[in-house]
Amino acid sequence: MSINVLCNNIKETEILARKFANIIKDTGAFVCLYGEVGAGKTAFTKFVCQYLNVREKVTSPSFVILNEYKTGIIPVYHFDLYRLENEGINTIINELEEYSEGKILTLVEWAEFSQNAIPFDRIDINIEYIDENKRTFTFTAIGDKSNNTIKRLEK
Repeated sequence: MSINVLCNNIKETEILARKFANIIKDTGAFVCLYGEVGAGKTAFTKFVCQYLNVREKVTSPSFVILNEYKTGIIPVYHFDLYRLENEGINTIINELEEYSEGKILTLVEWAEFSQNAIPFDRIDINIEYIDENKRTFTFTAIGDKSNNTIKRLEK
């Protein structure tokens, strides 16, 4: 199942992130974020974390691979696979699967670098940059749990 959401400005992106945070706060989710540089992957993540009451400063984990935020409603694990080579990806795939279980939120930026090695239940979010203000968010569910989450987002 997939749904598309057009956000005409940053406020609409914030509203979408708030709705998403409210849906996943009780169940958790594993989310793969796709989009070119500047599409808004980290911005969306920051808004979701804000509405999960994360108190730490949310930043891109580009250089550290993983940022952990444990002060919110649920723990948030924010990965960035951009700088990992093939061997690096292979070393964390099993770890990523562990981060797909339980009432936590795991967000993976640059998931395309995983070489399609993330086969488990997840939500893929593709963020398409249209112009300085507009973005299209395409939410695709892979698995039953994520399918139920996407259905709630559609309402």
